[in-house]
Amino acid sequence: MKYAIYSRKSVYTGKGESIENQIEMCKQYIFSKFSGAVKEDIAVYEDEGFSAKNTDRPQFQKMLADIKRKGCEYVVCYRLDRISRSVSDFSALIEDLNNRSISFICIKEEFDTSKPMGKAMMYIASVFAQLERETIAERVRDNMLMLARTGRWLGGPPPTGYVSEKVQEIIMDGKLKDSCQLKENPDEIKAIDIIFEKFLELRSLHGVSKHLIQQGIRTRSGKIYSSIVIKDILQNPVYSVADKHTLDYFTERNADVCFTEKDCGKKCGIIAYNKRDYKKKQAPRLSVEKWIIAVGKHKGRIAGQKWVAAQNYLKDNISDGKRPAKAQNDYSLLSGMIFCAECGNRMFAKTRNGRKDLYDYICHNKLRGGTHLCRSKNLSGVEADDTVCEYLMQYADVNSDIFKKLAELKSEAVGKADENPLTTIESLIKKYNDEMDNLVNSVSHGNIGQAFVQRVNLRISEIDKELTALNSEYEKLKNNINSANSNERELELIVDMLADFKTNYKNLTLHERRAFIKILTQKLSWDGRDLHIFINGG
Repeated sequence: MKYAIYSRKSVYTGKGESIENQIEMCKQYIFSKFSGAVKEDIAVYEDEGFSAKNTDRPQFQKMLADIKRKGCEYVVCYRLDRISRSVSDFSALIEDLNNRSISFICIKEEFDTSKPMGKAMMYIASVFAQLERETIAERVRDNMLMLARTGRWLGGPPPTGYVSEKVQEIIMDGKLKDSCQLKENPDEIKAIDIIFEKFLELRSLHGVSKHLIQQGIRTRSGKIYSSIVIKDILQNPVYSVADKHTLDYFTERNADVCFTEKDCGKKCGIIAYNKRDYKKKQAPRLSVEKWIIAVGKHKGRIAGQKWVAAQNYLKDNISDGKRPAKAQNDYSLLSGMIFCAECGNRMFAKTRNGRKDLYDYICHNKLRGGTHLCRSKNLSGVEADDTVCEYLMQYADVNSDIFKKLAELKSEAVGKADENPLTTIESLIKKYNDEMDNLVNSVSHGNIGQAFVQRVNLRISEIDKELTALNSEYEKLKNNINSANSNERELELIVDMLADFKTNYKNLTLHERRAFIKILTQKLSWDGRDLHIFINGG
């Protein structure tokens, strides 16, 4: 690869500088400016549907990786902003290319970093490109905030219980303009009433989820209302009536509130803007003081007093619902390790009347929605723990088949580790390095003919290729040996644990017993009548 062409476009359209047009113009430039250039010397990298706000683009990163691996003489693009609109990203790229003696050419602005003036102008242009991007972003943000204060719905998936509808408004001088507002969805809105009613009654996200499952109420996509989804609904002010209770709530938390007590009384709902930081990955939720709170044009569903009460209950250490049941605890051995044969879900321990010495393993689906989701019978916890331990004790005997098999595998792994294939490659690498040193020394002394120098250079190139291949093979073998050593240590650990398990079982902590069972067993399955134990390698 002698020339690397890079092209980018944010979105696909049939207009403007398409990916194909950019590539074609770059090729024409190369063929016209560099005599002897052929298409085999050109590698093309295309990113479509990616903006220039950063360099996290698949083909752009592939181009950089190929340049580091294969080398290159010129990176060519149609226009500067195809690469980046960030000065820091652009500067880092140019610095890296300069260190590798690679020239950067931008055909539209006619910049060439192989020349000092071209390099300086490139940096100046990148500053203006970033300024343009930041100015546009600021205008868009300001415009969105201005629209937000009007209480309009600015788009996106509408919240549960509502749909988005277009309406026409008179803006100025009789001009009509389309905007969006929320409208109640009769098929979903009743679920919102139930969620708030049951949560204020039970003060439990899990309890609300279980009630909805039992009533056969599901999300618009047909899924179960999980605790996380329920919590998001409860926290969303869109359902609350804009009244004095919500006004005081958001004012006390220093949110940017865009209405006063005079605006209350219409029983309109609330629209909250700037709730998430979309510049970061996964758009994390912002704190309430950064929200913009406005009276919406839709009907509020929950009285402000009830909505505020729900927020206070959520704050009082209510579970976030990420783990409906605790997989690890300080009393059960197999919680989260047994699978329900009925539905395939894990089974978790649940105490009877809060007694840690009396508990059952219950299917996760059954915990969430009762027999509506799974009819599998509960499994007596203490009895299951004792049964599994007694069954595994037979494998801890040094005369058992599995113990003997593991010992054989350990012996084989040790034998293989003694054979070190790296030694042969290390000797070859040393041999080639010595030969290269001798060749370099031979051309540095005395009067050497041109033909001899050419032969030496040719041989050095051949040696360099051989060394590259050997070094690559060396790293692969090294990784394989490390992996084999890791397997050997794991086998050794299992054998040692088996040898000590029967003797030291009573002295092991609950955590150590769990670790042993996880190593030895492949799966535990309960079918409502029998507990099936699948041994690793069995």
